[in-house]
Amino acid sequence: MELSRLKISLLRLDDGSLFTTYSDASHGACKATGRATGGYVTLVSGAAVGWSSKRQPSAKGTEGEFVAAVEAGKEIKWTRNILTEFGFPPTLPSTLFVDNKSGISVAKNPEHHGRMKHLDLRFYWLREAVEEGLIDPLYVSTHEQVADILTKAVAKKVVEFAVPLLGLE
Repeated sequence: MELSRLKISLLRLDDGSLFTTYSDASHGACKATGRATGGYVTLVSGAAVGWSSKRQPSAKGTEGEFVAAVEAGKEIKWTRNILTEFGFPPTLPSTLFVDNKSGISVAKNPEHHGRMKHLDLRFYWLREAVEEGLIDPLYVSTHEQVADILTKAVAKKVVEFAVPLLGLE
């Protein structure tokens, strides 16, 4: 087998994708401001290669989840570009796991969502990336949300669950 084909087969996950990304947001976890904290982690071959945890400007609830997904989407686009530069162009949509069905709905549905109308237009590019087939936002239960540890204080069992999934063992 040619070396580059071997590398690609080692990188590909069971579903044929090259990497997965998880995004999450706390719901007003900052006691002083009531703002949400958004976070994401990108995993390539079971190891975290990109992550972020930041307090969001004003969003919380569904808005917070959507804004966190937008930030994760930026990381997805960058990861797709760098893998293409390395000779591993993604052929499938990149999976973005989100634990909020409303946030996924906003990303997938181009119709107007009244609760989201005040968000800055710069956040809506994610819808286009979903429509183009570059990003596939999927629901993951909160109990399986790897990015949870980036957005709030969590119980020891949550950390013990996430650490091996982040490739930190």
